[in-house]
Amino acid sequence: MNREGAPGKSPEEMYIQQKVRVLLMLRKMGSNLTASEEEFLRTYAGVVNSQLSQLPQHSIDQANKHKPWLEPTYHGIVTENDNAVLLDPPLIALDKDAPLRFAESFEVTVTKEGEICGFKIHGQNVPFDAVVVDKSTGEGLIRSKEKLDCELQKDYTFTIQAYDCGRGPDGSANAKKSHKATVHIQVNDVNEYAPVFKEKSYQASVVEGRRYESILRVEAVDADCSPQFSQICSYEIVTPDVPFTVDKDGHIKNTEKLNYGKEHQYKLTVTAYDCGKKRATEDVLVKISIKPTCTPGWQGWDSRVEYEPGTGALALFPNAHLETCDESVASVQVTVELETSHIGKGCDRDTYSEKSLHRLCGAASGTAELLPSPSGSLNWTVGLPTDNGHDSDQVFEFNGTQAVRIPDGVVSVNPKEPFTVSVWMRHGPFGRRKETILCSSDKTDMNRHHYSLFVHGCRFIFLLRQDPSGEKKYKPAEFHWKLTQVCDEEWHHYVLNVEIPRVTLYVDGVSHEPFSVTEEYPLHPSRIETQLVVGACWQGGDLHMTQFFRGDLAGLTIRSGKLTDKKVIDCLYTCKEGLDLQVPEDGGRGVKVQANHGRSVLTVEAEDVGELEKALRHVTYLNSRQFPTPGVRRLRLTSTARCFNEATCALIPPVDGSVMVLQPEEPKISLSGVHHFARAASEFESSEGVFLFPELRIISTITREVEPNGEGDEDPTVQESLVSEEIVHDLDTCEVTVEGEELNPEQESLEVDVARLQHKGIEVSRSDLGVVFTGVDTMASYEEALHLLRYRNWNSRSLLDRKFKLVCSELNGRYLSNEFQVEVNVIHTANPMEHASHMAAQPQFVHPEHRSFVDLSGHNLANPHPFAVVPSTATVVIVVCVSFLVFMIILGVFRIRAAHQRTMRDQDTGKESEMDWDDSALTITVNPMETYEDQHSEEEEEEEEEESEDGEEEDDVTSAESESSEEEEEGGEHGDQQPANRQQQLEWDDSTLSY
Repeated sequence: MNREGAPGKSPEEMYIQQKVRVLLMLRKMGSNLTASEEEFLRTYAGVVNSQLSQLPQHSIDQANKHKPWLEPTYHGIVTENDNAVLLDPPLIALDKDAPLRFAESFEVTVTKEGEICGFKIHGQNVPFDAVVVDKSTGEGLIRSKEKLDCELQKDYTFTIQAYDCGRGPDGSANAKKSHKATVHIQVNDVNEYAPVFKEKSYQASVVEGRRYESILRVEAVDADCSPQFSQICSYEIVTPDVPFTVDKDGHIKNTEKLNYGKEHQYKLTVTAYDCGKKRATEDVLVKISIKPTCTPGWQGWDSRVEYEPGTGALALFPNAHLETCDESVASVQVTVELETSHIGKGCDRDTYSEKSLHRLCGAASGTAELLPSPSGSLNWTVGLPTDNGHDSDQVFEFNGTQAVRIPDGVVSVNPKEPFTVSVWMRHGPFGRRKETILCSSDKTDMNRHHYSLFVHGCRFIFLLRQDPSGEKKYKPAEFHWKLTQVCDEEWHHYVLNVEIPRVTLYVDGVSHEPFSVTEEYPLHPSRIETQLVVGACWQGGDLHMTQFFRGDLAGLTIRSGKLTDKKVIDCLYTCKEGLDLQVPEDGGRGVKVQANHGRSVLTVEAEDVGELEKALRHVTYLNSRQFPTPGVRRLRLTSTARCFNEATCALIPPVDGSVMVLQPEEPKISLSGVHHFARAASEFESSEGVFLFPELRIISTITREVEPNGEGDEDPTVQESLVSEEIVHDLDTCEVTVEGEELNPEQESLEVDVARLQHKGIEVSRSDLGVVFTGVDTMASYEEALHLLRYRNWNSRSLLDRKFKLVCSELNGRYLSNEFQVEVNVIHTANPMEHASHMAAQPQFVHPEHRSFVDLSGHNLANPHPFAVVPSTATVVIVVCVSFLVFMIILGVFRIRAAHQRTMRDQDTGKESEMDWDDSALTITVNPMETYEDQHSEEEEEEEEEESEDGEEEDDVTSAESESSEEEEEGGEHGDQQPANRQQQLEWDDSTLSY
């Protein structure tokens, strides 16, 4: 029993009783009940009323014993622009302390303890509050405290409690609160936003003659939060009469085949509607371009690009675009090939001598060059035919009948020590007989081959017979390599590192091990000298050549005592031109790049066509030579596109083009200094000798065309001007040769302080013909080396003069200097002491040739050492006579001209006298100064004409003429006083003149 006299009730009965009470209160308040609620009242109201009527009146207890009761969960809806929340079920708090008395009119009375005083909402930042509508019925209402925005928050969840108005038995406040009920409120959206397109405009390109399922897609978005108003339900093309349609997803397609000849481009206006039928505020413009029938391939490339030397990397495909004709391509692979086999030895490389190249690459010593460029001291290759070109390397041709003997002492090979053989070779499939590249064999009596390098078909073979030793057993002697490079008629670089029993072959920088090695007995002891031959093998027993080579050779060297490491080999082989690709930092995603060793083939692969195009635009051609070999380099671009099923699709035709390397501006190497000087015989005989080039200067210039500035570009009469510009580059050879008879080693020599050249890359070789300086070094270093060259003659009594010629070159003779000639005279004196004192008293009349681009003619006398040069008596007499003769000629011309001028003035005076008239009425005033000024000006003009006529003779003026001219100038100073005296005599009586 919960109440006095009232039996206990089940929860179902309590629920029915409470619900009946609520429905009766709602009816009393005027609310319209639903049919189900009316049916519920008719069913249970009588039962509840009979139960309550059985309770005695005094059983209603006024004490607040029970808590208010709420539904466990409420669900509500509120609209963005409203604050009232519609809850399901309604917010009603029930309290058992409120007994009901049901009359037949279903009126309800509630005690104070059963009244609901308020609701409390629990939660953070809840924009709602709850109010009590009717305390007696416990009805409440939830409303928003502020304007809600569905786009910011679509729903809210919080808890709520109810408080009753009960008091305790003593009358004190004793309000009880219900359990916490959960409230879920959803904010309903209002269609306040219109659709907006993601892009300001759209454009696409299609090929004529095709119907597309989708050309492009336009897309709009709506900022509303509900699916009803935020979704785009339809698109519409506003532009009338166009052959296009758009579906609900924004895909535009053509309704008929398009014709490029009919229309090149269509412009459409498209709008969008959301599901609330609200139209976009701004329509969008769509441009669809029509292209002719599509052919897959590369577009936007130039078939010929020009490369100017010294400009760095040149982009080959700066605007390349790959047209795939809308094929679904999974990946594209592009191969760029640079064809340079016709340039030099396969590509553009430095054309210095092979010995100089070895030194530049790090092989500093021990290299002997067997096929040097022909020169005075290295002349055994003179008879071999060459390519006759100076732009590229000097190549020697062997036609199967030619060979050259290498002089003794050029190279020495000890089989017990390591050595290296390197050569450039171009050889074709010429049969199966042996063709010898290099052979060292017995000079006489026998035909033994000590070591040789030869080809046999496509095999590369090296033979090395061991010297006799105490052990008589087989040793490795013949090493075989089978290589396609030997007979493909292309240039290849071969390097043999020999260190018995191991021999390693490098072909184009890649190592190869021999596939076969044959062993033989060492050679028998013998004192027969050997003969080294290039292009064949000497048979000493038969005294004839055999096994001739057919092909081209260059750069044949032997380096004794050392092996060549891989770094040097790569340096010797590496091209100075090639392809390069620097992938930008912001690109290159998914791009794979591969290049071959010579940088002549570049492969680029990517899955995305756009990334491939971006990478290909950075493919460049680079030639790092200062003076590259001009000419055409063929270029080929092949592409392979693969679809997603790994099959080849979108056949892309190859692209052929070329890189034209322009002719570099050729440098003009100029040698200048003193051409002619004399020295005492004692200086030639001294230990120091006479320095031949004490004031030598080496410079190099190029001539550039300078276009006119400003308005001159539009004026056809304005011509381009040429400007000389000094540049700096290296030299590789300077050769000093003797003019006339060869040097006699018994009494004369050319000497150089070699110790002072050790820190430079210059070597010196001497012969009876002169001296050759070789090695790649700066022009300043060569100047310093030539300044050290001395001529000695320790038997100069019979010597009057000696002539020498100097020529310098760059790039193995590609650029030659002028021929600089020097003549030295020997001064013989009877008494050396008197000669010395006389030498100190002579004035310095030497005119050294200063830095100039043009060779000066004539003989200039240099004086590198003060008071070291004395002119002979005959020279002084000749100079004085020539000066006097020139003076007489000038004087005669002057007098002839003066007489001619006087004759002309007399004729003019005679003509004037013939013209008579009556001048009695005339008063003429004559200024006598005019006559003097006219005569004086005529004399000045005559003197200027004579000076211009004699100007060409000024270059031959000697020191004696200079002295005579100084005397004439001093006389001229006295002559200048005559006009002043003459002017003082020009006076007259002006007393009768009227002003």
